[in-house]
Amino acid sequence: MTAPLDVLAKAPYMLLVTFRKDGTPVPTPVWTVRIGTELWVWTSPTAGKVKRIRRDAHVQVSPCTRTGGQIGDLVDATARIGGDAETSLVLGALVEKYGFQARITQLPNLVNRLLRKPPRPAGTLAISMP
Repeated sequence: MTAPLDVLAKAPYMLLVTFRKDGTPVPTPVWTVRIGTELWVWTSPTAGKVKRIRRDAHVQVSPCTRTGGQIGDLVDATARIGGDAETSLVLGALVEKYGFQARITQLPNLVNRLLRKPPRPAGTLAISMP
């Protein structure tokens, strides 16, 4: 049987389920890359999922479709918010895995650079499984 970490690392999309204060699950399809023994997600630091993880690190993950259709069983995991040092590493790994699609997500930063504006803030999440 293949370990959940390996399955999720190979899947094109991962369903990341975070939880509201009242316990309501909030599923979000995300891109993910494996770096070491963790799965990493690139996101906006002001995204709802980041706020929910800051309050409660317990998450559930599963492979999914592009639109968030769950494939397989949800697995319990723990999330943490990454630091600035990981951002470029995660972005590079995402470009390696997703190619042109990942590069397109960086177009607003390129435009901002050309207009001499600050880049959009970026953040990362590290997902680990027991």
